[in-house]
Amino acid sequence: MITRRWWVVAMAAWLAAIAIVSAGRQSTGTPWHWDLPDGFPEPKVPADNPMTVEKVALGRQLFYDTRLSINGSTSCGTCHLPQLAFTDAKPQAIGATGEVHPRSAMSLVNLVYTPVFTWANPTVRRLEAQALLPMFGETPVEMGLAGREAIVLESLKNVAGYRALFAAAFPGESDPVTLHNITASIASFERSIVSGRAPYDRFRYSGETKALSASARRGESLFFEEKTECFHCHGGFNMTETEDHVGKQFLEFEFFNTGLYNLDGRGKYPYPNEGVFSVSGDPEDVGRFKAPTLRNIGVTAPYMHDGSVPTLEAVLDHYAAGGRTIHTGANKGVGSTNPYKSGFVKGFTLTKQEKADLVAFLRSLTDEAFLKNPRFAAPAPLK
Repeated sequence: MITRRWWVVAMAAWLAAIAIVSAGRQSTGTPWHWDLPDGFPEPKVPADNPMTVEKVALGRQLFYDTRLSINGSTSCGTCHLPQLAFTDAKPQAIGATGEVHPRSAMSLVNLVYTPVFTWANPTVRRLEAQALLPMFGETPVEMGLAGREAIVLESLKNVAGYRALFAAAFPGESDPVTLHNITASIASFERSIVSGRAPYDRFRYSGETKALSASARRGESLFFEEKTECFHCHGGFNMTETEDHVGKQFLEFEFFNTGLYNLDGRGKYPYPNEGVFSVSGDPEDVGRFKAPTLRNIGVTAPYMHDGSVPTLEAVLDHYAAGGRTIHTGANKGVGSTNPYKSGFVKGFTLTKQEKADLVAFLRSLTDEAFLKNPRFAAPAPLK
């Protein structure tokens, strides 16, 4: 039997090979114009997949097309809804075949600024590579396309609208409907998903003094205090320390154990959600997961990698306790004593008002205009 860890390593090698083969392949088209929020740096885009208007349009169409699943039931957009900041409100994602995944669907907001793209795999460094994981992965099945590449390509070639979109996005190619071009286009659309005009941004970066309530302002102060330590993992313009962009001097990505579990008193996390350990095999990596962006966090419940924390208030309770205690059941354990827990999760005390203020600040990171932006919504299906 192929183990999960073996499959991840093999997939990473395959993705690296694809990147090498495709290096230097560029398409012409209408250059993409970044409409960036105040305070946002220039995004970094791979030289072999420059942003164009045509590729973003094709990628948006493919992102919402259920043809990219084994039974025509599921698209990327099924688990990544724009009105929920490209999450799905489920504790754990559900694949095309009904298989319940061990982890929740992570928000796709501001992926262009992210150097790693999954909850716990630091080896996937390109969106083009990441797109292959849900399409062809079998542990668990998401889109279920393993062994069906030729069928999918033929189904797209049979649609006149797609033939026109691929030709426009990849001019000069005699046969542009390829897996390489599918993932390049989806990655381009995903890179275009930028959010940064929430009330907090308008207050902090755009000079709108009335954009933020007094409670949220107090919450901001608490968020950036050593008392809570929140900013150590969720700082910066994107509210996460895992970021990259033009002009950044060094690559920065981090995974943290927050004391969510401690099944055996020695740091154990429930299988298969063992964090980076599932890839590295290093015991120090047990329970280490990516600290995601907090942008639009008010609409992305439930929280954590497995959707096991239902509300923002419960999230604060977890961190205030310095780790979660589960009193009964298979996951029983005292997370605050997890030996691999990050030193930033040390616990703190909040008054009722302080807790309300912190929640108000977190909710001020919701970009309502972004959630309703028709540019990110599902287009009319092609027939």
